[in-house]
Amino acid sequence: MEPGATATPAAVPAHAQFHISSERYPPVLPWPDISSRGKWSVSSFKFGFGSECLRDGDPETFWHSDGPQPHFITIEFPQKVAIQASCKISIYLSFPQDDSYTPSTLAIRAGTGPSDLQDVRVVTLDKPDGWITFDVSSEPNEDGEGGSKPVHAYVIQVIIAANHMSGKDTHVRGLRVLGPVEEQAAEGDPFAFSSPQFKMYETIR
Repeated sequence: MEPGATATPAAVPAHAQFHISSERYPPVLPWPDISSRGKWSVSSFKFGFGSECLRDGDPETFWHSDGPQPHFITIEFPQKVAIQASCKISIYLSFPQDDSYTPSTLAIRAGTGPSDLQDVRVVTLDKPDGWITFDVSSEPNEDGEGGSKPVHAYVIQVIIAANHMSGKDTHVRGLRVLGPVEEQAAEGDPFAFSSPQFKMYETIR
């Protein structure tokens, strides 16, 4: 979808483990993008290919790591974020363009600070090309269908544990953190837009 185009939120089956979009631009999904609330940092980067390339909306730019593995992206939030079965990661990877720079294994960590991060999910990818969206936490509830009561954290970290073809440095072309649907209503706003369709027109662009 080109910038400025109108779109409706994609239908996502209940309890779907992954939502995959082959579009080069971020898909419109039911969950609000809370990326701007966090402070972003990366383990290393080549000049001109830093963390800003993860969120600039340009599919031609990418974060390029420049250091030993594992590589990681850290997002620190000023307020606790519900991560279990409500917070999602949406990441844009392109094996056809990036070859051995493309991540093959992602580990997601969360905690109250950088010193107490714990693994909450591991995702294995096979030559991805597009936006991949998945729950930050994979812990099932009693029915085995998603998370149980929410777990909250201040910090989320995406670790690139391995690349395709044993590549060393990595390319990530886009990354978003998506929050619970109920967070779309602004706190203290009695007339806040609450549905994804209304939310699209809440502000002037």
